[in-house]
This record gives sequence, structure tokens and C-alpha cells, in this order.
Amino acid sequence: MESFFTFLEKRVDDSSSLLCVGLDPHISDLESPTAASALTFCLSLVKQTARYASAFKPNAAFFEVFGAEGWTALREVIQAIREESDRMGSRIPIVLDAKRGDISSTAEAYAQSAFESLGVDGITLSPYLGKDSIDPFIQIREKGVFVLCKTSNVGSDDLQDITVNGNEPLYLHVAKLAEQWNEKNNVGIVVGATHLDAMKKIRETVPNLWFLTPGVGTQGGDLESAMKVGLRKDGKGMLIPVSRAISRANNPAKAAADLRDEMLSFRRT
Repeated sequence: MESFFTFLEKRVDDSSSLLCVGLDPHISDLESPTAASALTFCLSLVKQTARYASAFKPNAAFFEVFGAEGWTALREVIQAIREESDRMGSRIPIVLDAKRGDISSTAEAYAQSAFESLGVDGITLSPYLGKDSIDPFIQIREKGVFVLCKTSNVGSDDLQDITVNGNEPLYLHVAKLAEQWNEKNNVGIVVGATHLDAMKKIRETVPNLWFLTPGVGTQGGDLESAMKVGLRKDGKGMLIPVSRAISRANNPAKAAADLRDEMLSFRRT
């Protein structure tokens, strides 16, 4: 039975890419503040960038803001990615950026919503409530999670750098827990490109886990520096989401291709 990360690695190999295309239909970027406009925006991005994407990462918030119509639009975007995958003969993983985290009974409903109703392959989760809040999402090997570990935002220091177990940053404790939870090869962690020292420590602590690494570009993270400290020895282990630098480019397809090629060159150096 294939695991989530086996599936992801196949796509990484097929596309020669670590680029995860973020689908964030900011209202300011749309022709009109409607779910229909958000759908058109995302469908265009999917069509232009699928060839260069190792994964797509739709952000739930930018669809939920439109209510029920936004949820319908999100389902249509997911279906479009499936159709584009079929056209290319290489299935592209879809990671829902939702950062869910709740007690186990509620987590079960969230997992059902993401994996059965929407049909995504992975999801981002908060580990703050502990393993019983994660368990409903990792029962099926083919479905994966990225647990928030050291996030890219400035305020991440408020909690994630607090020391525990004597003198260990909380983010390292979370990384170790994620490694323990990764029994089915379907648990990774979110590690922001804006915190290189932390990323280096995390990679040294969990050398085999997959990172979802936001923060490159608009948030100020340097791609080459992040890849230098975050890649595994096999040149994989990082899924690097980019949204606005692609969606706001004059030619999103070229922007995605250039980013893919840039990442590929850093993997080889």
C-alpha cells in the first residue's frame, strides 16, 4: 500500500520539482469579490502551472470567506487538478492549508471533510492538542499531514521558541513527536524558510522527515539558503510553497518554470 510520501516522491520525480504552487485567491487579486472569480483565478493558475508543480496547496480561508459558494469553488478547483493530473499521466498531490486542530471527535469530522468530502491528499494541522487530535488524520497511509513546527511568521517565537525538557525549544520537541507519529510515512512538519537557524537544528534532529517550507519570496525567506540547510541528503525532503510570486507574475507559467528550475539547480549544487 502506497504511503502519502511515497506518492509525493513519485510526483517530485515525475516533475523534477519541489515547487508547491499555492492557490490563495486574495480578494484584492480577483476581478470581483465572488466565489466565481476565485474559481476562475485558481483554474487559470492550475492550467498554467501544473506541469511544474510537485503539489498544489489551496488555502481554505480564501474559499471559506465566500461561504457555501466558496466551498463549492474549492471542490471544483480540486477536481480540475485531478483532471490536469490525468491529462499529464502523473497525479499531483493536493495539500489543504487549513491548520486544523481540535479534540479527537471534532478532528474526526475535520478529517472526513478534508479527505472524503473534498478529496484532498494532505492537510496542515496544529499539534497543540496532542496526538489524539492528529490520529484521525493519519489512519490511512495514503493521506498525509504537515504538523506546524516552526512557522514562517514573525510571531512564531511567542510560543514555538519556549524551552521545554530543560533547554530544548518547543519546536524541536514537536519535530521529535512528529517523527514518532510518522509510523505510516505520512507525517511531515511545517518549517518556515524565514528561520534558518531553527531549520538547521530541526533537520539535524529529524534527518528524514519531509518539510513543508513556506516563507520564500514575499515573506522574505531566501530560497537557496533554505534549501542548503533543509534538504535531506537525497536532495528531497522539502516541499516549497510559493503563491503570490507566481499568481501575481505577468506570466505565471514562466514564473513557476523559473522557480522549478532554480530549485533544481540548488538541489544539484
